Amino acid sequence: MSKSTDERGRIYLPKEIRDRFGDQYRIVELPSHVALFPVDADPVEGLRAAVGDAFAETDVDELKTGVRESIAQEARAEAQDRSKDSEE
Repeated sequence: MSKSTDERGRIYLPKEIRDRFGDQYRIVELPSHVALFPVDADPVEGLRAAVGDAFAETDVDELKTGVRESIAQEARAEAQDRSKDSEE
């Protein structure tokens, strides 16, 4: 399917697509293109549906804490890498 933007940069999705996937989408920029991914009304339930029972016994707050810690570690590692690159 191909769509163009209007003069204000908006993309209109056909009703069939909105009915099937919903009205909210996350725009993801990839190296060669842009992709739209539907956003679940309840993202945690969407995650659980996608991965099965992998997180069935995990509390939502535990999931959030784990994700925040992972992001913080990645950010620190990237900052260290940039610091090393600028020293060279």
